[in-house]
Amino acid sequence: MAAAAECDVVMAATEPELLDDEEVKREAESFKEQGNAYYAKKDYNEAYNYYTKAIDMCPKNASYYGNRAATLMMLGKFREALGDAQQSVRLDDSFVRGHLREGKCHLSLGNAMAACRSFQRALELDHKNAQAQQEFKNANAVIEYEKIAETDFEKRDFRKVVFCMDRALEYAPACHRFKILKAECLAMLGRYPEAQSVASDILRMDSTNADALYVRGLCLYYEDCIEKAVQFFVQALRMAPDHEKACVACRNAKALKAKKEDGNKAFKEGNYKLAYELYTEALRIDPNNIKTNAKLYCNRGTVNSKLRKLDDAIEDCTNAVKLDDTYIKAYLRRAQCYMDTEQYEEAVRDYEKVYQTEKTKEHKQLLKNAQLELKKSKRKDYYKILGVDKNASEDEIKKAYRKRALMHHPDRHSGASAEVQKEEEKKFKEVGEAFTILSDPKKKTRYDSGQDLDEEGMNMGDFDANNIFKAFFGGPGGFSFEASGPGNFFFQFG
Repeated sequence: MAAAAECDVVMAATEPELLDDEEVKREAESFKEQGNAYYAKKDYNEAYNYYTKAIDMCPKNASYYGNRAATLMMLGKFREALGDAQQSVRLDDSFVRGHLREGKCHLSLGNAMAACRSFQRALELDHKNAQAQQEFKNANAVIEYEKIAETDFEKRDFRKVVFCMDRALEYAPACHRFKILKAECLAMLGRYPEAQSVASDILRMDSTNADALYVRGLCLYYEDCIEKAVQFFVQALRMAPDHEKACVACRNAKALKAKKEDGNKAFKEGNYKLAYELYTEALRIDPNNIKTNAKLYCNRGTVNSKLRKLDDAIEDCTNAVKLDDTYIKAYLRRAQCYMDTEQYEEAVRDYEKVYQTEKTKEHKQLLKNAQLELKKSKRKDYYKILGVDKNASEDEIKKAYRKRALMHHPDRHSGASAEVQKEEEKKFKEVGEAFTILSDPKKKTRYDSGQDLDEEGMNMGDFDANNIFKAFFGGPGGFSFEASGPGNFFFQFG
């Protein structure tokens, strides 16, 4: 009992003195004035503290809630400010500034329809209020931007959506919904750092925001970081199990990853036909995933080059660089295919692009090789003229010359038209020229290496095809073509 009594005494000693209503009002008003002073000095945190003290003293005073709402708005805490503004007009429905602040909070948070209702009420109370008139126009502008953005998103005009959301966010800076839509469209436009920045800002304020988690995952997904993307999609679905976009993206990401890995496995095992089919299936999963699809096209191009389907390989690599014009691997693969199909100008163009981007010794050498082949391709192809392979032996070159020289010798075509005679004489000279080069090891080496043959006295305009023919066939009595029947000739030594 003694202990209980002692406790009562202590409690009695700590009881505050009760103030009468007038004293309470005066003290509350004093707190409000101090809050006003801090607000004027832009010390909004202290202003908030004093307005709160005033509310604690007089919780039925509408202006105190209105002032604290204004302070919270300056601190960017629009959701909390909305609660105070709504309380202020519940206490006093004729409080014009309360309705204005409620409308401003609704608008800042992106609820333009509710903002319109608040501004309309303010105008009913004061139809000449300029601020209410302007804010009502602003709210209607946001409604219009929302409508346009919704239509343009359906049309996949993502740049227009970003434009509309930027305009709307000028009036609704705290609207997460507008920011998320903007971020999603930035991701679709490939502006991943900007999209990531918007989503990260939201997650710093609300780490459980499923929409922001989805956008973070979407950026990673489109940057071909599929495993990390799946983690964000899963997290978004944990926060919002019915999040349809996150669900679709998660499913696509997993399917894309599996198909690509299966294709890579088949390629490594040398099963090129299966690899081609798997890469083709992967390309059908999500046309919007530009970076991953660029890699898939390049991979399929590599498969086609292994299958010696070089034109198809070139087409796949072209599709890859259309999707990602910085994709060096695709340029290199296409350039090699151009080399293999003797399209040297195209190969040089691709190697130049690669070397401008990455100035490595390897890329420089590839460019030099392509330039050399291009230079060589512009000369006469002596191997083609003789009808032999570039690795033909000396004997094969001689046999080819014998055959072609006899075939095109002018005497054999003496009875033909002037036009035919002229064409055959030209071919006879080219055959002699080709044999002169390819039968001489030094000249052949210079020709094969792409060096100019006119250097070191190798002027090809000085040789005589008939002298070469005579030197090759030899014989003291010379040679002649005899007719053995209509249209038939045989070669005879004297």
